[in-house]
Amino acid sequence: MSAFLLRILAFLFVLGTPATLWAQEQTCSGKNLVTALQASDPKALAVIRNKAAQTENGEGLLWKIERDGVAPSFLFGTMHVTDPRVLELPAPVSEALDHADRLVIETTDALSQDRMMAVLAARPDLMMFTDATTLTALLSPEDKKTVENGLQARGITLASVNKMKPWMLAAMLASSPCELARQAKGAVVLDATLAAKASAANKEVLGLETGVEQLDAMAKLPMNFHVRSLVDTLALGDGINDVNETMIALYGKGEIALLWPLLEHEMPEISGEGYAQFEQVMITARNRVMAERAQPILSKGGTFMAVGALHLPGKEGVVQLLRDAGFSVSVVH
Repeated sequence: MSAFLLRILAFLFVLGTPATLWAQEQTCSGKNLVTALQASDPKALAVIRNKAAQTENGEGLLWKIERDGVAPSFLFGTMHVTDPRVLELPAPVSEALDHADRLVIETTDALSQDRMMAVLAARPDLMMFTDATTLTALLSPEDKKTVENGLQARGITLASVNKMKPWMLAAMLASSPCELARQAKGAVVLDATLAAKASAANKEVLGLETGVEQLDAMAKLPMNFHVRSLVDTLALGDGINDVNETMIALYGKGEIALLWPLLEHEMPEISGEGYAQFEQVMITARNRVMAERAQPILSKGGTFMAVGALHLPGKEGVVQLLRDAGFSVSVVH
């Protein structure tokens, strides 16, 4: 799934918390779940890899987009984190961006803190309960204990976030302490790094979505799904470091399609109806929007398009949707 929304919200939430909470040095010792599974259950890993292999366009981060009569464009799958391993662009990616006339990303609203704050100020209902609802009222006694303990481990009290929408809070907690600490010190995610590089070279930077569209899509998912996601995230505890480490490792190898079946194996609860709805709203539906809005820009040629890597694979992924629209799309890296 696209993590960009979660990283944007994590950064905005940090702005409203004591800086010392996240600005201090953090040590994240997450393990690669693929490596661990290879050692503990290689047969299970083989099944997972076979499932991933059946996903169309499941491997590769950089794709060449061609159409007769115009210069080629490129599609790059990003991971929305500040980890130095992710920010170090492979040579083919740097070269493609350097030669492009323009950069297209998911949303340019996220590039400006002031712009995102204005978006949230205009729609406070996206992040806070604006009626009598509280987070506590949505939790069962057992879940309330899980949430309180999980928040306490992070130096946060339930009372201080009781009016916050659960998906907003889960977004912050989905990031590792290391990621939050880097962002608190001013580090920016890969997408913003690409935009800064393009702007420095006087290239046009365009967005495919607005910040409101991204946030509103998440907010429209059922409240019980958001509550369950928050509880599951907190119950995972330090395991979130394993998830983040695994995502970075898979991203580095371009093994994008492997992530989902791996997580389904490690966390069977994510294969439920609520998560299927999440995938439909946050990935599939947005894939169509991105592909449709990108077509007139790509038709000019010379475009470097960068979106979350999980938007690329599958029958309804951006790669296939662009092919269906008449573009030739082939993997480069």
